[in-house]
Amino acid sequence: MAFGRLDAVRAWRALVDAHVNYSADEVRRPSWNIDTHRTPLPPERPGPPEPGGPWEQACALVRDYDFSPPEIIRALYDPAAPLLGRDMLLEARFHGLHFYCGVRVTEVVDETRDDTERVWGWAYETLEGHLERGKVTYEVVKRQDTGEVRFMVSSYSQGAPTLGRVTTFGWRLFGRRTQLRFYRRCGERLRAGVEAAVHGDRVRPTPPTRVGRLVCAPSDATLRRSDLLAIHRIAPG
Repeated sequence: MAFGRLDAVRAWRALVDAHVNYSADEVRRPSWNIDTHRTPLPPERPGPPEPGGPWEQACALVRDYDFSPPEIIRALYDPAAPLLGRDMLLEARFHGLHFYCGVRVTEVVDETRDDTERVWGWAYETLEGHLERGKVTYEVVKRQDTGEVRFMVSSYSQGAPTLGRVTTFGWRLFGRRTQLRFYRRCGERLRAGVEAAVHGDRVRPTPPTRVGRLVCAPSDATLRRSDLLAIHRIAPG
């Protein structure tokens, strides 16, 4: 089982009927957290992205959500489904509390900005029942004039107003601090994965865990005995 005692496939299938749980018109400070995190990646020579170079390696890891820190967030999704519109069941892990929430990929970025930055990435938005409301965008950027490559995570979010009592306690205790740690760890893990790839090391020593046609990301996520004892909450909001 990918997520301990949870019937993960059933929970994932239920996402098809869920809707995004906020409107972009609501997003404004100070009631929403608006964040941007940048992580430098190994550089390339100036010019278009190099075949098999850091930019392409980073895009592959971002595409498969293989940069997520498994101690904080794990995901279950169908890799055969188109990226745009893909439903993902997330497992948010807070010190023995495991919350299962849905997100949907609502944007794919594939463009060159200002004739300089080659950008690829995607964004997901939170669905009904999520701990939060908001959007996270993951982008790999290469400055073609300098060869600089970086990973950018941009987001806006707030805690869902319909959290239950146990969920509210967990969110207030761990939520924002864990959220910022998640962004930092995403950058660290992506940089480590790209560095391993460009030095010829295997990025994925083991294939990802599968549940039928679904895969669990990141590929190095493992099930521990303590996961069976965790408190599980599905769609708490």
